[in-house]
Amino acid sequence: MSRVVRAARGWVGTPYVHQAACKGAGCDCLGLIRGLWRELYGAEPEAPPAYTMDWSEPQGAEALWRAAARHLMAKPLSEAASGDVILFRMRDGSVAKHLGVQSAVGETEPGAAAVKPGPAFIHAYAGHGVVESPLSPPWQRRIVARFQFPKELI
Repeated sequence: MSRVVRAARGWVGTPYVHQAACKGAGCDCLGLIRGLWRELYGAEPEAPPAYTMDWSEPQGAEALWRAAARHLMAKPLSEAASGDVILFRMRDGSVAKHLGVQSAVGETEPGAAAVKPGPAFIHAYAGHGVVESPLSPPWQRRIVARFQFPKELI
């Protein structure tokens, strides 16, 4: 299991609190990634501006995508790995504004006799808090970008 996934699982059960990033007390999806960055590397690379629940939608700006690209390493969508940060577009035509950490890929490992459980991800979800969810086909269809934390820092 990757260091990122171990750290993310430590956040499971944290309540959903908009704009927060405090393990055990509250976070949103961006707050989860910010908190993981602090656990893995120390200080965050930048402070996010205040944002509303509909952030970037009126302008159609991909603010979250641009911020992820500034600090994380982009990778092809087809190269899923545990520990990846995945970015979702919740509705067709809307801006991408949900993040999670891939916790399982659900593939058969070489030489393994059994298939691992299906793909899963950890995310902070309004009304649920930080949970580990199956990365089901409806969620998979919403993925628009895949990143990894910078290796030189982990």
